[in-house]
Amino acid sequence: MIYKTEGVCCREMDIRVEDGIIQEITFSNGCDGNLQGIARLAKGRKAADVIPLIRGIKCGPKATSCPDQLAAALQTLV
Repeated sequence: MIYKTEGVCCREMDIRVEDGIIQEITFSNGCDGNLQGIARLAKGRKAADVIPLIRGIKCGPKATSCPDQLAAALQTLV
C-alpha cells in the first residue's frame, strides 16, 4: 500500500503487511537514517503492536511525525 503523508518531510510510505505482520516499509524523502531505523525495528512485528508504540510522536513543533504518520497508515491495515 502507498500512503500519502501529511505534515512531515516524508511524502509517502510504501508499506507491505501480510497476515498482520509488517514485511517491508520504504519511505520517500525524510530523514533517511531515522526512517531506515524505524523500518528495521518494525519489520517482522505485528502492525497492531507497532501502532501504539509510535502513535502520537511529534517532530519538533509539528503536530505529527513520520512515526505518527506510519501509525496512521498501519491503522488502515489492521
